[in-house]
Amino acid sequence: MQVVTLPRLGTFDAWRDRARGLARAGVCDTAVTWQMEGDAVSLFGDTAPVSEPPLRDITVPKAFPALAKQLCASRAPGAFDLAYRLLVRLNDRPGLLSNRADPDVDRAEKIAKHIRRDMHKMKAFVRFREVTPQGANRRQFISWFEPDHRIEELIAPFFSRRFGDMDWIIVTPEVSTRFDGGTVSFEAVKTERMELSDETEELWRTYYANIFNPARLKVKAMQSEMPKKYWKNLPEAALIPGLIADAEARVHEMRKAAPTLPPLRAAKVLNRQNKDDN
Repeated sequence: MQVVTLPRLGTFDAWRDRARGLARAGVCDTAVTWQMEGDAVSLFGDTAPVSEPPLRDITVPKAFPALAKQLCASRAPGAFDLAYRLLVRLNDRPGLLSNRADPDVDRAEKIAKHIRRDMHKMKAFVRFREVTPQGANRRQFISWFEPDHRIEELIAPFFSRRFGDMDWIIVTPEVSTRFDGGTVSFEAVKTERMELSDETEELWRTYYANIFNPARLKVKAMQSEMPKKYWKNLPEAALIPGLIADAEARVHEMRKAAPTLPPLRAAKVLNRQNKDDN
């Protein structure tokens, strides 16, 4: 049994290199166990890398590396094993990924969907706080976020493009991503939840309260897009329970304050009378 331990950073690259070597050596998926560093040690122990000469070439469709990268970011049990099993199967069945009825393909796509959703939530709910020291040449910011999966390396290019005019650090419970002078770096370090605040948060809360439209409130839809687990890191979240509780009363007041318009039928009658008078 081959037991492969993967690092917390560079996980996909490490998986790809080992998976490629194992597959070229003809090692079947049931003969490999994958685990992350820090996980409980396998009963089989770790073994030396495969050193046999390559027995075959490995080819995969263009879509597979991106899918495998998402699988390697997942915390779903067996995601690494699934990625390797697909790698082995794709070498004999290049069109496998187009078969959504296949159990492995279906599970891989579902896992990838969770990864994309996690990335979407991180893009939406990261809140930077300014920590620029006096005399600094570039503005500096910090943020705390708790993703469901190991997406820090996948999401870093987005933040580099979106916030390339400032230096920043995004801290998660396991990894700190730093953007300094145009260069991205990662550090695998365990961190407790950070309490961050600055003077802009009151402005943000005021803005959020003013754009909140009680007449369009749909609590379930809102919580689907902004799950409660993210509220503790959002400055505006403290307002949400009160805004929901007051929504019905505010809608009633809005209706009372709205101008009274004549019914459509009355307008038609007035138009007819005006024509007759003329």
